[in-house]
Amino acid sequence: MNKETDHYTDKHVGKDVNKASVLRNDARVIGLVGLAHGTSHFYHLILAALFPWLKPAFNLSYAELGLLMTVFFVVSGVGQACAGFVVDRVGARRVLFFGVGMLGVSALVLSVAGSYAALMAGALLAGIGNSIFHPADYTLLNQRVSRERLAHGFSVHGISGNLGWAASPLFMTTVAALASWRTALALAALLPFAVLAILVLNRHALRPNPPQHAGAQEGAEGTLAFLRLPSVWMCFAFFFLTAVALGGIQAFAAIGLEQLYGISRELATSSYTAYMLASAAGMVVGGFVGAGSGNHDRNIAIAFAIAAVLALVLGMAVVPGWLALPLMALIGFCSGVAGPSRDLMIRAAAPKNATGRVYGVVYSGLDTGLSVGPLMFGAVMDAGHPGWLFAGIALFQALAIGTAVGVGGSTRAVALKNA
Repeated sequence: MNKETDHYTDKHVGKDVNKASVLRNDARVIGLVGLAHGTSHFYHLILAALFPWLKPAFNLSYAELGLLMTVFFVVSGVGQACAGFVVDRVGARRVLFFGVGMLGVSALVLSVAGSYAALMAGALLAGIGNSIFHPADYTLLNQRVSRERLAHGFSVHGISGNLGWAASPLFMTTVAALASWRTALALAALLPFAVLAILVLNRHALRPNPPQHAGAQEGAEGTLAFLRLPSVWMCFAFFFLTAVALGGIQAFAAIGLEQLYGISRELATSSYTAYMLASAAGMVVGGFVGAGSGNHDRNIAIAFAIAAVLALVLGMAVVPGWLALPLMALIGFCSGVAGPSRDLMIRAAAPKNATGRVYGVVYSGLDTGLSVGPLMFGAVMDAGHPGWLFAGIALFQALAIGTAVGVGGSTRAVALKNA
């Protein structure tokens, strides 16, 4: 009797210990990948934050400053598509280490730049470093995090990116004002090197699955077979469309609100901050929504439909100016809720053993959209139509709904066919 009871107890204690071990491992991997991703987003803005110092230091025009960002995102976009193949070939961990280290090198190059050409070289190196994060991050999350916590892993991944965006301008401008722009860049280099040390110390948790090498029956055609899937290109289109809208929000939302509603610059800027913080909060909620639902395209459609309507209301200027901040926060919250479902949707569309390649290609749409959006909406603002800015943001969010529904329908059709 006692032996049976002891055996029963030991068995369940063993299960509890195993569950606790899996939980710790999931949390560790999610935290490490999130830390790396936050570093990547921090570096998106290290140059933009220093434009007020770089312009007089090198006697540059705004167009020349903008070209630095264009180079960063173009190199990152092209590199991202290529990095996915490397991730699938050699493993995500090595590629992640390379990317984090390259960010640190880029900041050191920028900190000692003595010419515009040197600034351009630093921006190029930063773009190379940034290019690896999405294929490497998502491959590690898919391989090392248990299925029931994967949505929460995607949620933390998105939140860490938003926090990186929020922290970068504050850090860079504060240090530049207190010391110099060169000091700000030199100190910024410490972040990726510190993160790289943490990743190396925890490298066992980030061990990748054995890479899948092409066999005799799988040559270049097999490696590129995923490019024939319509769902992959619909995912790319989804990222491109949402990134165009995001690029407009990041570059001109504060200026547009100031012109439309006659509100103070402080309130307009606070409205953008509210958008970013609410987006992070939305990603937390989106992790639970994505984990509890298999219809990821429906979640995305509902969230972006609400966001598009709110953006249209802002653009029509039919509400009092004091509502600009809460409306921007709601737009950000809805966009954030869609984030984890978006990543789960891509995971469902990715063929087996092609995770890195798929995430690399589709996420290159993000960099492409971020390079196009500011240029497009900048022309709208130059024409003196701030209302059109928000109408355009609403339009691109609405178009993204169509691509998400298309991906979901295609994925379900394939699943039914293989059932």
